[in-house]
Amino acid sequence: MNTPASRSPIKAALPSIVRADICSRLPPWVVPAWFGTRDEGLTACADAEICWLHLDEPREIATLIEAATAMRWFNTIYTGLDGFPLDILRHRAGQVTNGAGLNAITIAEYVVMGMLTIAKGYREVVRAQDRREWLSTAPGKQELAGSRALIVGYGEIGKLIAERVKSFGVEVMAVRRSATGDDGFLDPGQWRERLGEFDWIVLAVPATAETVRMIGRRELVSMRTSAVLINVARGTLVDQDALVDALQKRHIAGAFLDVTDPEPLAPSHPLWGMENVHISMHLSGRSQTRTMERAVSRFLDNLCLYAAGSPLKHAVDLDRGY
Repeated sequence: MNTPASRSPIKAALPSIVRADICSRLPPWVVPAWFGTRDEGLTACADAEICWLHLDEPREIATLIEAATAMRWFNTIYTGLDGFPLDILRHRAGQVTNGAGLNAITIAEYVVMGMLTIAKGYREVVRAQDRREWLSTAPGKQELAGSRALIVGYGEIGKLIAERVKSFGVEVMAVRRSATGDDGFLDPGQWRERLGEFDWIVLAVPATAETVRMIGRRELVSMRTSAVLINVARGTLVDQDALVDALQKRHIAGAFLDVTDPEPLAPSHPLWGMENVHISMHLSGRSQTRTMERAVSRFLDNLCLYAAGSPLKHAVDLDRGY
């Protein structure tokens, strides 16, 4: 840290989960207040200028945000800020940074896993093993090579998904804000009319007012009957009742849902019992071992920038919500 030793001390509320990895690497001007529970967090946030707030429940983090009246920089490892009090952050925190890209690798790998699982009918292979039954033919005979995927959202996760599925011979089109339509990208006003061209529809956009129920009855009917919807973003992006109806009527072939609305999904919900649905309980971003390691390195880098009065990396535009 190239920070003058004379800098005035600043209190920082920091999660205990990273204490062993970060404590010896903090500059002398940071006075850490560690917390591992909501109640400890309320104490740690008092008078803290820097708040890296992390608990398992976003609702509890929201409570800490409301209590952090002296906060000037809010940091989270979450990518989406839905569920956080954005109005408070907008008026209180001078800078907000999120976890965009921290778990992008594992989520991209999860998408590949989902595509292969469906294409090869691997769930039926596992069930056959449980029955100790030797199958005489493969339950899934689809090759990824030659299929087409539309990736809705081309942030860090979307880019890594595109890289990985292209290596399997999948032709990729992605949706991003600035696109011409002839360079492998579509803009937000173009993709709906092209839905019928793709075998895989992958949702990797943040949850905002603009994206809520972006996949509804109109979009589902526009897809190929052989298409599969993959959602690793937020359950609110999809009209879930319309999805159930489309799956029951075979308007689309299937869905791989890492997220649902609400979460957890009620045991009685019809999605659980549908043979053309795979549900993975919002685990895609958790199937990793290095997210916190990356988060610590990013936070320390941003500490240098904060001390210098420079813009922080991975800053959030609160008006857009990401």
